[in-house]
Amino acid sequence: MSEKPVKIPGPDHPITIERKHAHVTVSVAGKVIADTRNALSLKEASYPAVIYIPRGDVDLASLQKTSHETYCPYKGECSYYSIPAGGERSVNAIWTYENPYPSVSRIKEYMAFYPDRVDSIDIVT
Repeated sequence: MSEKPVKIPGPDHPITIERKHAHVTVSVAGKVIADTRNALSLKEASYPAVIYIPRGDVDLASLQKTSHETYCPYKGECSYYSIPAGGERSVNAIWTYENPYPSVSRIKEYMAFYPDRVDSIDIVT
């Protein structure tokens, strides 16, 4: 098996991580799954910004880790969680980098949600 490529963010593929000064909640099936005022916003190249929520502000008892994994050469190995209350639509609804590369180490212990796999992601500034 060959080594996976590791890339460093730079001018050709910038990644910025900033504190999101807002109250962020995520709901599924009428239940709040995440509630934080300590979210991060990760902006990667030309992609839309992604909100990352601290693990401590996510209702982990409502989640189920899956065997699905992906790899990002800029961020590392990615693990996924489903939200059983959301049914089929909420399979692999959450992703997290448990051991992100040093250049994005701020997202360690944070989780991100696919907007189309939850009922709502509300951001109140």
